[in-house]
Amino acid sequence: MAGKPVRPASAIDQTRRMLSLVTYLRERPGARLEDVARAFGISEDELVSDLDVLPMCGTSFRGGDLLDIDTDGERIWWHNPAALGAEAAEPLRLAADEATALLVAARAVATLPGLREGDRQALLRATAKVETAAGEAAGASSRLSVTFESEGGVFADVDRAISERRRLWIRYYSPARDEVTEREIDPIRLVSVGHTYVEAWCRRSEARRTFRLDRVAEIKILDEPSAPPEVELRDLSEGLVQPAAEDPEVVVEVGPGGRWVAEYYPHDSADELPDGGLRITLRTPDPASLRRLALRLGRDGRIVSPPELADSARQAARKALAAYDGIEAQGAHGAHPGRDGQ
Repeated sequence: MAGKPVRPASAIDQTRRMLSLVTYLRERPGARLEDVARAFGISEDELVSDLDVLPMCGTSFRGGDLLDIDTDGERIWWHNPAALGAEAAEPLRLAADEATALLVAARAVATLPGLREGDRQALLRATAKVETAAGEAAGASSRLSVTFESEGGVFADVDRAISERRRLWIRYYSPARDEVTEREIDPIRLVSVGHTYVEAWCRRSEARRTFRLDRVAEIKILDEPSAPPEVELRDLSEGLVQPAAEDPEVVVEVGPGGRWVAEYYPHDSADELPDGGLRITLRTPDPASLRRLALRLGRDGRIVSPPELADSARQAARKALAAYDGIEAQGAHGAHPGRDGQ
């Protein structure tokens, strides 16, 4: 509704939506993409993302009756609605490997920190029912266990904060600045583009920021309500990094060995150079972060402008070389006395 912040769905909310979507589409053959998106209160891109997942769902883990749903960009077609009909409603039979995989995964999820207690209890009850139904096939699962790395706990806390609309406190490592900062953020949504990120309103910078979960050193769910200002959710189909027209311009020249930069970084232009390299013009909200790119390129590239960033990159390279030379000198100094004493 107008005047209220856009609230993204949590993973659980998305699952509920997709279950409803199955029923909705079965009753409306050839439904228009825009009409369905409007009915569910999501964008057409989000709907298409859901439709990409549904064909991997069905009544069997082994396939053969997966949902055959697709779109031509205008309408949505379900080619095998009978996959969920009465003729397909026979009891589900789990093979031993299927029961083992399901039970191990369920027990692992139940141990996630930050999982809401009601969801944990529901999961444990469902797990107990599967164990009973699987009988001897469930025995192998008791000898296996899965533990999640720290990112799993961070994910659970962020997902819970989004669902309960609560603010988060985090200690976050920024590799571009090589520093750890403390921030309070109002989480907006979780996104996965190569890594998993939380898009949030940062109270420290008073701006929308994106934080990579595996760089969160510590996280706490606060009692304060999350109240991000109304923002338009970005379309991330083209990638997480989407420079804006008002972002500072940076010019980088690369040799033949650095042409990959034009493929990896969104840019305004990439002009050919006589030596087979490129002169790349790009925009970034944080030009200082490109110092790491300059160090990585080495002799294969350099920052041309802005001048202050080019100078900063050169100084960083000199410091790195000086430190490297110092380590080599110490190693050589330490080796000679040993040889002399033999």
